[in-house]
Amino acid sequence: MELYNYIKSLHLIFVITWFAGLFYIVRLFVYQIEANDKPSPEREILLNQYKIMTYRLWYIITWPSSVLATFFALWLLYLNPTWLQMSWMRVKLGFVVLLFAYHFKCHQIYNQLQKDEFKYSSNFMRLWNEGATIILFAVVFLVILKNAFNWIYGVIGIFLFSILIMLGFKFYKRIREKK
Repeated sequence: MELYNYIKSLHLIFVITWFAGLFYIVRLFVYQIEANDKPSPEREILLNQYKIMTYRLWYIITWPSSVLATFFALWLLYLNPTWLQMSWMRVKLGFVVLLFAYHFKCHQIYNQLQKDEFKYSSNFMRLWNEGATIILFAVVFLVILKNAFNWIYGVIGIFLFSILIMLGFKFYKRIREKK
């Protein structure tokens, strides 16, 4: 049982660092996209620095954290396979699939920006950054509440929270445009 708690702790640590990497990488994407609009030589200096920063974050923190979080999660499921019969766990795993889709899309954006391909606006990236937040809220509610009705309320709360974030984003954008 003590081994189980160590594995669970390691899983949680790497989930936290994985999310930290996902939150920060998209923020760096925003800065990189905005740096592309700067005049030369500031643009080149900033873009080179952001490429280094995103590379280190992505390959030294985010990717290893995702792999280790997954490894320890699979180990926990191996030790306690009855979890797979629980409805909350199946829904949680659905959100984990969404998290991997989000992660792989971030990887695609990372590759594009490393090649100086700017396909998204900084405003899009600001909204995109909330995707990981929504997934995090859903997973935490599911893991803590474990009750079908309670997690449904949690997920509804997440969607309401998302609407508030989008409204706040539009309000912030208007303030920025007035300056």
